[in-house]
Amino acid sequence: MKRFQIGDIVKLKTGGPAMTVQALTPGGPRCQWFAGRKLEQSVFPSASLEPTSVKPQIPDPGSGGAGS
Repeated sequence: MKRFQIGDIVKLKTGGPAMTVQALTPGGPRCQWFAGRKLEQSVFPSASLEPTSVKPQIPDPGSGGAGS
């Protein structure tokens, strides 16, 4: 069984969005992710998740996406 920590970025082994582990429950990690602008959350069995090193990119406010 894989062990996850709060704050880890994970994804379902079957695919889907990157999710953040928000809490650890007896049923498995509770993960949060955005579906468009809506924040979703659900508990998943640890065996169905895998770690991912891809973090969602959040642009710097006021950066306009271009470097100075």
